[in-house]
Amino acid sequence: MTHTVLHIDTSARRSASTSRDLSAKIVDRLAAGTVLRRDLADALPLIDETWIAANFTPEDQRNDAQRAQMALSDDLVDELKAADVLVIGLPIYNFSVPATLKAWIDMVARVGVTFRYTEAGPEGLLKGKRAILAVTSGGTPVGSEIDFATGYLRHVLGFIGITDIEIVAADRMNVDPDAALRAANEALDNIAA
Repeated sequence: MTHTVLHIDTSARRSASTSRDLSAKIVDRLAAGTVLRRDLADALPLIDETWIAANFTPEDQRNDAQRAQMALSDDLVDELKAADVLVIGLPIYNFSVPATLKAWIDMVARVGVTFRYTEAGPEGLLKGKRAILAVTSGGTPVGSEIDFATGYLRHVLGFIGITDIEIVAADRMNVDPDAALRAANEALDNIAA
C-alpha cells in the first residue's frame, strides 16, 4: 500500500540532527508513494492581528489582502489534508516543542477547516490519518512530568482529528546516547509500513 506522507522537520539544526535522521528513516520505512516535505527550520511567520482578522472573515468575503494573508496557512492545511501519514521530527527544546512547530500548529488549527465546534464539544476534521513522531531530547525523558512536548502534540493532533499517533524516541541523548539510539532503532523496527 502506498501512502502520501507529510514529512515535517522542526529541528533548527540542518545537519547532525538526530530528529531529522530518525524522521527520514521513518519516511523510508513507510515506502511512501508521495512525500511532501516541510522544513520548519525555514521559519514560518507568527500569527498576528491581521492574520486573525483574515482567518475569521468568511472565505467568500475576504479581500485580496486577506486572501494573501491566508495563502501560506491554506497551503499548510492542504498539505496536511493530502497526507495519509504525518511524520514529524520533534526535538524537545526547553521541555516543549520548537517555536517553529508552534507557529505551524497555529497556522493549521483552524475552526471550520481542520476542526469544528459542536454541541458535544470540538470535533477534529482530519480523521483517518496516522502520525509518527520522531522525538529527541538531551535530558528530558519522553512521557515524563517534564515532557511538555509529546503530550501537547498528541492533544493538538487529536484536536484536529489525528488520534493514531506513534512515538519513536531517542530521549536523554546527553545522558546515554548509545542507549537512546538503540531504543529509537528498536521502536523504528516496530513501525508498520
